[in-house]
Amino acid sequence: MDGMSGPYVVRGSVSLPEAELMWRFSRSSGPGGQHVNTSDSQVELRFDLARTEALPEVWKQRALERLAGRLTDGVLSVRSSEHRSQWRNRETAAVRLAALLAEATAPPPRPRRATRIPRGINERRLREKKQRSDTKRGRSGRDWG
Repeated sequence: MDGMSGPYVVRGSVSLPEAELMWRFSRSSGPGGQHVNTSDSQVELRFDLARTEALPEVWKQRALERLAGRLTDGVLSVRSSEHRSQWRNRETAAVRLAALLAEATAPPPRPRRATRIPRGINERRLREKKQRSDTKRGRSGRDWG
């Protein structure tokens, strides 16, 4: 297939192997002109995540866990039908798949390190709270009378 913009990079030097991408074309639903109902412009792109060798093992496990809800028998599928041309839908689907995998294989965020509030700051806060409460208590009209 010429004209397709090269390998779809997931992250770093890892990209989707063209050989492992399964394409399926069907007619898009929705309104259209004379040509639209006869051309298979909707694209479904499937990628066998469970059996692929293209991703490092760690990434693969991470992706299988995170995308568990989207997989059917370990296969991730992405649909695209927003463009009228099949070629542009192919582009969109492949880019979307690469983005999904990039997100799913990203390393988990660093754990947050708990920091202690310095004692002086805490004490000042409590002092100010007390002062404020005294001020407000002084406003009640109990002992005016």
